[in-house]
Formats: sequence, C-alpha cells, structure tokens
Amino acid sequence: MSRSAPQSAVSRPRRGWAAGMSRPVTILTVDLEDWFHVLDNEATRGEVQWRRFATRLPEATAALLAQFSRHGVQATFFVLGWVAARYPEVVATVAGEGHEIACHSDMHQLVYEQTPQAFRADLAAAVKHIEAATGIRPTAYRAPGFSITRATPWAFDVLADLGFDTDCSIFPAPRAHGGFAGYGAGGPAMLRTPSGRRLRELPINYARVLGQPLVYGGGGYFRLVPGAVGRWLVRRQAYNMTYFHLRDFDSGQPMIPGLSRVRRFKSYVGIRGAAAKLDRLLDSGEVMTLGAAAATIDWDRVRIVDLAEGQAR
Repeated sequence: MSRSAPQSAVSRPRRGWAAGMSRPVTILTVDLEDWFHVLDNEATRGEVQWRRFATRLPEATAALLAQFSRHGVQATFFVLGWVAARYPEVVATVAGEGHEIACHSDMHQLVYEQTPQAFRADLAAAVKHIEAATGIRPTAYRAPGFSITRATPWAFDVLADLGFDTDCSIFPAPRAHGGFAGYGAGGPAMLRTPSGRRLRELPINYARVLGQPLVYGGGGYFRLVPGAVGRWLVRRQAYNMTYFHLRDFDSGQPMIPGLSRVRRFKSYVGIRGAAAKLDRLLDSGEVMTLGAAAATIDWDRVRIVDLAEGQAR
C-alpha cells in the first residue's frame, strides 16, 4: 500500500483532513450514462422505456473528452455495462485516451430495490460488457444513485466476491435515495464487510455550512452552487470527490417526461453554464483519477468502518 508523503507535500492547511492523507486530493469522475438514465421515474425506469429515446451519448462524450484534453486532465469514468455493450467504440475511446475505467452497474437500477442475487448478476454482466469493450476488468464501483445504504451491507461482500477492491457508493448526507447514515464526514475509509473482507471507500464529501451538510462536487449540486463558492469549498477541503454526468453539460437534451416540478428543477438547473463552470474548476487546481488519489493515501492509517457492527473507529 502507498505510504504517506512527507508533510512538506502539503501546500496549504485544509479542513476535513483525514487520517492516512498527507496531501489534498480532488478526484475527477464521470458516471458514463445517457441523458435518459434517470432514477425513480416511471418513464425512464428500464430498458423497455430507454428504447423510446434517441441517444446523445457519443456526441456528449466526445465533447467532455475534448474539454478534459484541453485542460490536460484525466478522469475516472464509471461506465454502465449497458452503455459498454451498445457503444463499445465510445467506451474504448475513453480508455484509449488514458482515462480510468470503473463500473457503474449494468442496468442502472437502485441497489436497495434488488436482491443480493440480482445485484450479483447485474454486476457480473457489467464487468463482462466493460471488459469486452476495453480489455480492462474494473476494480472500482459506484452504485446508481449512491443507493448502497445501511440496509444493504451485503452489497459490499458481493463487490469483494467479484474482485472489486474500491467502492465510491457512499453518500454520507441525507438525499432522495437514502444516503448512508452513520458514515460520518465524507473522507477515505476502509470498509470491513459483514463477512470480514475489506474494501477501500472513497465517498462523496460535503462541507458544513451553517451547521448543515452541503454537497457541492457533482450533479445538480454542482450546477446549483455558485461557481466561486464551489471552487472556494474545493480549496478549503482536503478531500473532494466530484461526480459528473454527460447530461450536466448538454444544454440541447430533451426534457425527461414524467418528472415532478422539483425533479425538473434539480435535473435542469444551471446546465447552460455548467461547462464554463467546469472549465474554471479544472483551471483552479490539480485534479486526479481515483487510482491516483488512492495511491497517495496510506490505507493502513485511515479509519475503519465496520459494517458488521455498524461502528466506525
């Protein structure tokens, strides 16, 4: 495992400093899915519904890759197996440009609505499709909607069974899909699964503003939070996990049918200015892939979250 860098590697003090970290990290990640992969909405529930919509994925992916190339940055792409099976050339291009490949499930369904057997089958299918498209077997995973919760700790054992060593599914603040109660402040940890295996966890993070958790690093949160505020928070925190989608930057996408007024606001607020906001974030400091960030952390020193006991130490 990677050992801590000398203290001189820290350029400035930041809040949210976590055990095992010797330098600040801002992790750049993308959930590679199409504009219609929206959860908790009957019109976009599954493949039967998805077939009704025209893809925007190839062009939107190319635009984001070009933006990353202009800034000379690499990202981690959490790829849907469904996408890899249908657009293998797109996923191969992402890998070919040096970006890290990870897994975002096969069929983009909420984990807490699945049985362990269904989750295992979906995960195995995703690995198969991603590996066929890229020649890479992913070892990092993020659940759709961050939908691994305290009620589904078995999911981490399934991940370990299928060769995953890193998870990015924990959302440590309240949200529509549940969040992960009791995790504590967002930061790296070692998960001890119910069966006693270990997985590295790199979760979403948040900042406390007026005593309340504020997520600012991805999706609708990124689009809603003013850019200057978001960049200030990134500079202030030692650990930042971003998570973007193609639809966060695609101002020409159609309106998803069936969304409530609140969901429409969350889904479309700030899209027109999001690419420029991302440019300024990428200009403001160093970003890195998941693997690069994990290599800077001394995993022997991070806190342990024991899922069997429901405790952290």
